Amino acid sequence: MTRYSTFAPALSILGLALIAGLVVTGNLFWVDTSILMAIYALLALSVGVSFGQCGILSVAQAAFAALGAYATAILTTRFGASPWLGLAAAMILPAAFAYPFARLVTNMSHLGLAMATMLFGHMFDIAVREGGPFTGGYIGISGLPPLPVPYAPVWHHALVWGIVALVVLSLSLLQASPYGAALKSVRTDALRAEADGIDVAHARSVALSLSAAIAGLGGWLYAHYISYLAPESLGASISISVLLMAMVGGVATIFGPVLGAVVLTLLSTLLPGAESAGMFYGGALLLVLLIAPKGLMSLRDWHPLTATHKGRSAK
Repeated sequence: MTRYSTFAPALSILGLALIAGLVVTGNLFWVDTSILMAIYALLALSVGVSFGQCGILSVAQAAFAALGAYATAILTTRFGASPWLGLAAAMILPAAFAYPFARLVTNMSHLGLAMATMLFGHMFDIAVREGGPFTGGYIGISGLPPLPVPYAPVWHHALVWGIVALVVLSLSLLQASPYGAALKSVRTDALRAEADGIDVAHARSVALSLSAAIAGLGGWLYAHYISYLAPESLGASISISVLLMAMVGGVATIFGPVLGAVVLTLLSTLLPGAESAGMFYGGALLLVLLIAPKGLMSLRDWHPLTATHKGRSAK
């Protein structure tokens, strides 16, 4: 991977976010939509780390995000802590939980992993709802301090997309490193990776832990932007949505999950009714799987004049 290709995704996000900021400034609806896109992009990137880079099919990303969100909500509202301290807790707590959890479940099949992570999500939801005054129970927690930037919405837009670009840059550097190559080897052929001396269980656990930390970061942004948190705020359906976003954009690429989050969030915003969102996500995923099985990012290798992909002729 060249230096340009390492920095290109993050620079592209910064450039597009700057253009978008100039366009949406003054329209609170589109600023709000842009910020939610960035939060979904972080959750989709967490899917890209666990599934795209290491082959761990997790549907608990919303639960990891909620764990981070509740960590910062409790610290800031119950103990008066700074949102920056809440940020540390929102990333460290999900990561610390995900590592031992992954050691227990990462040897399962894809279906087994999906069921195990889904079960974790349901258990966390029950714990939050039955947590009483500590977690806010069914009512939730209100009065969270706002994001630590000037109140103007354009600053919120700049903060969230700057964080997305920073995460993308970090993942690009990781992918270009020897450890990134080891993670890719684990996803491609775990037996070969183990024969090459890679601790497969440890590598998968680190990948899920990193994925959980990124999801927790998204939960921190969500909690302090909305200033309210309830059990249904980051429910199980969000995990399915961000998984679809990552797959639509290209789960095995760095930029793909961000692209999927932007495209699906934008198009679902333009739908006439929320009740059609499920049908839309399913239809979009089916369409992408038919046209571009590896996601929208794979279309950059498509040659329309010859109807071939790079390295493969159409029959």
